[in-house]
Amino acid sequence: VQLQASGGGFVQTGGSLRLSCAVSGRTFSRGAMGWFRQAPGKERDFVAAISWGDDSTDYADSVKGRFTISRDNEKNTVYLQMNSLKPEDMAVYYCAASVKGCAQLRRDRYDYWGQGTQVTVSS
Repeated sequence: VQLQASGGGFVQTGGSLRLSCAVSGRTFSRGAMGWFRQAPGKERDFVAAISWGDDSTDYADSVKGRFTISRDNEKNTVYLQMNSLKPEDMAVYYCAASVKGCAQLRRDRYDYWGQGTQVTVSS
């Protein structure tokens, strides 16, 4: 199983980015997907997750109303649309896949991880 994250970059405060995570080597549509982020010197924190089946979602409080997670099962890809970006959103963003169907908030509930993509937000 491989996860390839992309879409990171440099953006000014208030700007937008869309991250993508392409999944290969598994039945994509049968597991939950998630996004996490890690800033320098900090833990890898939960950002958003999406279940399979009903596509129910969950978000960290810090991104609610600004970020949207979605998935395209035909393309085996999960997205994270990030709007109204703030300097505190700056981090390396990781996508993750779980064999469990329901959206997972804990890192240890995910079985596969992508390599990360850097998001830089200037103030």
